[in-house]
Amino acid sequence: MTYPDTSPPIDTLPYRPCAGVMLLNRDGRVFVGQRLDSVLEAWQMPQGGIDPGEAPLDAAIRELGEEAGIAPHLVELVAEAPEELEYDLPADLVGKVWKGKWRGQRQRWFLFAFLGDDGDVNIATAEPEFRAWRWVEPAELPHIIVPFKRDLYARLLELFAEPIAARGRPAG
Repeated sequence: MTYPDTSPPIDTLPYRPCAGVMLLNRDGRVFVGQRLDSVLEAWQMPQGGIDPGEAPLDAAIRELGEEAGIAPHLVELVAEAPEELEYDLPADLVGKVWKGKWRGQRQRWFLFAFLGDDGDVNIATAEPEFRAWRWVEPAELPHIIVPFKRDLYARLLELFAEPIAARGRPAG
């Protein structure tokens, strides 16, 4: 016996409120991690949900600690994206992640300078999300991310082009 699909249409689901972090080291390279829950050779910048009542900037700093083990005193805010960015999950993932509550994410992005050194990064956190991490050139970002986030990462490079260039690296 087959049962009818009772899940709501994808386009009626809301976007998950989220904060994201582009973290630049002293060489102008960007921190990326490889997710534990993915078998893809895909990398991403730290990001995560904004808790009810939490400010997006606070969520971004919290996510850096939760995902990369980076203490708040080791980062300095450089810029905030002037707009929220959204992405949709591929249809085959909707309903499988985030308990089926969201169609994708609506993200506030922040650019931080990393004041520490590589020894200050620790992805073996209490609830690890990354299996590996590295620093990449900003222009590499759209090429190493999962396809459904490529446009968002390309837009981030446009939005943060000036502060990235000011730190000695072309954005794209």
